[in-house]
Amino acid sequence: MLSRRSVLLASLAAGVAMSKKAHARAAQPATPVNFEVPAHACDCHTHIHGDVEKFPFFAGRVYTPEPASPEEMAALHKALHIERVVIVTPSVYGTDNSSTLFGMKARGAAARGVAVIDDKTTEAHLDAMQADGFRGVRLNLATGGVNDPNVGRPRFTAAVERMKARGWHVQLYTTLPMISAIKDLVETAPVPVVFDHFGGLEASLGLEQPGFSDLVALVKSGKAYVKISGAYRSSKLAPDYQDMAPYARALIAANADRIVWGTDWPHPDSSRVEGRKATDIAPLYQIDDGRLLNQLPVWAPDADVRKKILVDNPAQLYGF
Repeated sequence: MLSRRSVLLASLAAGVAMSKKAHARAAQPATPVNFEVPAHACDCHTHIHGDVEKFPFFAGRVYTPEPASPEEMAALHKALHIERVVIVTPSVYGTDNSSTLFGMKARGAAARGVAVIDDKTTEAHLDAMQADGFRGVRLNLATGGVNDPNVGRPRFTAAVERMKARGWHVQLYTTLPMISAIKDLVETAPVPVVFDHFGGLEASLGLEQPGFSDLVALVKSGKAYVKISGAYRSSKLAPDYQDMAPYARALIAANADRIVWGTDWPHPDSSRVEGRKATDIAPLYQIDDGRLLNQLPVWAPDADVRKKILVDNPAQLYGF
């Protein structure tokens, strides 16, 4: 049987471990950027996880991330030589965009936002968000496990209808099969459409995997933007994710005017892990964003093309 001293020491050790865990930091670049980043470059996909007392999570979330502050994001972008940022409301907040706005205000004119809304979001609320710098809405079908086109199609159509009067874009985090299922709707959409994280492809399945040709076709026609972001979500070949290069090159070759880049910082783990409850802390992935950014010249060797991806396209899409 353990002595009272042993129990006390074990309890103290557990408390220290929990304290360290509670103050775990979001990833910072370990690798210096190895190319000249153009002025006004933009990281087009980030999230802020504010103080949970001020910005409580949505009860219906499927995971609970660690904190990620505006100060940590500022340090990240200083290291990456990136001036502008787009902050996206993650699924853990439902339709509460206040943590995203908190991050945007910390960056001022260099920030734009992408919101999550529902039927209860009024036009007056959207007007206020537009004044604050929001420029689009996100449909996160992937994290919630929505794979049925009979669900995805009407949700996409409803979002487009809400956005067409104000010219905001509709951003989707989804999979290639869903992209194929809504391709006809995207082709006729009167607003820009943006697909997150390489369209949710799986690197191991190859360029001929079902749906990738539809994604390329939408990019080529100018009907859709793609974020070449979150490579680690599609590939298991850390740390350079070299099997993503053929996909990035194919998308860039299709239409460099419809490609934007992002870190996906602070790299939340939204996967469904057996035995992990939605309220359990899901540790942030520790991704080296300097190393990720250094893949861009591998994917786009031409400096003028990189300027389109990092500066010109985000300026047009987000209104910088």
